[in-house]
Amino acid sequence: MRLRLWHTAAGARIAYREVGTGPPLILVHSAGLSHREFEPAVEGLAHRFRLILPDLPAHGDSEDRPRHPYTFDWLAEVLGAFCTEVGGRRPLVGGHGLGADVLIRAIELDLLAPGRLVLMPCRLHRPPEHARVHSAWMGAARAAGVPGLDRVAGHAARIAFRPERGLALSARRVPEAADLVRHAMADIGGNANLARSWARLARELPREPRREVLDLLPRLELPVLLLWADEDRHHPLRGAEEAMDLLPDAILRVLPGTGYLIAYDDPVGVARELIAFCG
Repeated sequence: MRLRLWHTAAGARIAYREVGTGPPLILVHSAGLSHREFEPAVEGLAHRFRLILPDLPAHGDSEDRPRHPYTFDWLAEVLGAFCTEVGGRRPLVGGHGLGADVLIRAIELDLLAPGRLVLMPCRLHRPPEHARVHSAWMGAARAAGVPGLDRVAGHAARIAFRPERGLALSARRVPEAADLVRHAMADIGGNANLARSWARLARELPREPRREVLDLLPRLELPVLLLWADEDRHHPLRGAEEAMDLLPDAILRVLPGTGYLIAYDDPVGVARELIAFCG
């Protein structure tokens, strides 16, 4: 995959990987990970699409300087502009976790008008499934913004999110999932800039359920694929089923025996469903 860089007017950098030929398909990863979340499905998709895998700001090789606002709406603005400029006026887009939530917000703000939308397990309109654990993680991330704690917080994050955590996110305990987490945490130890950026991001991301999504879903006049995992404890299937009842043009596909890392648990199934829907 070729590494490319895209910059906003304000200078924020988005790093992305690109491979294949055909209509552009942009897939956006979840919080704390990177473009590598979709690597297992690349082989199955690259012969049908120009596959574009960006790193979100403060993730992977993308922007990590704390001078940017890192608000939810700023992420939506950056991602909406990126998808339109790199993928075209009506791009095919999909996201997982935070990536999906930011895509939804970009559409809500009229910053993005995709031709087709793929939503993999994400919060949608629901609260965090494990609210106490989520609050503790967000509190630790916010603490990284305190002067003197930024470098320490980076090392603490690497200890808390050891590679073995990747196995827990995979319903099939795919060994390569450990490498995914190892790569995501590789640059955070001692990186004060990245720690402060994560702290700002943690302060600004929505903490309460985004009930406004319930108003948006019936207005989405485009085909939507809800591609869900049946063993994801963070994003249970009932959220997708509730969204399915509101969307005017939607398909729900559930991949059995998959967890949070859906593309690692069933890369063939993910590629098959994306090709059937987008290709």
